Amino acid sequence: MDLDVFVTAHRAEWDRLEELLRRRRRLTGAEVDELVALYQRTSTHLSQVQSSAPDPVLTGRLTTLVARARSAVTSPRRSSWRDAARFFTVGFPAAVYRTRHWWVPTAIISTLVAVLIGWWIAAHPEVQSAIGAPHELREMTRPGGQYETYYSSNPAASFAAQVWTNNAQAVAIALIFGVFLGIPVLWVLFINMANLGVGIGLMSSAGRLDVFLGLILPHGLLELTAVFVAAGTGLRLGWTVIDPGPRSRRVALAQEGRAAIGMAIGLAAVLFVSGVIEGFVTPSGLPTWARITIGVIAELVFLAYVFVLGRRAILVGETGDIEAGDRSAEVPTAA
Repeated sequence: MDLDVFVTAHRAEWDRLEELLRRRRRLTGAEVDELVALYQRTSTHLSQVQSSAPDPVLTGRLTTLVARARSAVTSPRRSSWRDAARFFTVGFPAAVYRTRHWWVPTAIISTLVAVLIGWWIAAHPEVQSAIGAPHELREMTRPGGQYETYYSSNPAASFAAQVWTNNAQAVAIALIFGVFLGIPVLWVLFINMANLGVGIGLMSSAGRLDVFLGLILPHGLLELTAVFVAAGTGLRLGWTVIDPGPRSRRVALAQEGRAAIGMAIGLAAVLFVSGVIEGFVTPSGLPTWARITIGVIAELVFLAYVFVLGRRAILVGETGDIEAGDRSAEVPTAA
């Protein structure tokens, strides 16, 4: 092999490969294809040089170039701020909007259950007696009692963090364990609605339901919406096990499971906002109407976010799943 002629013939390809590897912006599809082709050719060139004309300088350059190209071609794509922005502006709202036929009925039925439990407790003194002794109930419901001091029992920041952690765990259980036919989801819903119903019933029987609602609504609207979204998504995941539709069960569970995990991240952000409201707004000295207004605004912003951005994303084909390029191939593909 005439080494000078070989270098002259292929130097432009090596320079182009090096240029593509130096790019800091994301490559286009055509540039990625070009990178892979140049990587394969340069690997062949390196093999030819090593076997026919082992020049140390050229071998060193081509070895480094091939190693860098192999890393660029075979390494997993790194997440970027663009991915995070896309998730919160497209992926997450699309996933929530797509599951609206599950979580909206879940929200309505669950709220009715909480109200019925509250009415049952308020209308039946014997049920109240089963919950606690008379002096215990008075301590819970009196002015300055446990229901009111609960929200100011700890410093606002630590209380908000504790609330966020507890709620995020409940949401994660509802999402992830929905695969067990949705049974754990129903348990999480029941516990939350039972607790809410007990508060409604006891405070109503004490003639202080307005105080209770003034404490629960500022953060509870957004917090419960997040729980309902998680529960509806978990129930949908459980139903996918039973009826995967036209997809295979493995593919259906993979798609719905990835979307559910993504929603856990998004709902954690939603619960962070509700936790901040619960820690700083609910126990504040603001008038009741002002605290409730803040909660209503937060809820309306979230609903607009889902039904405007989410609907727009669904119309262009988004599903809330990860990008197609980051998924495993669902059928064998030819190289």
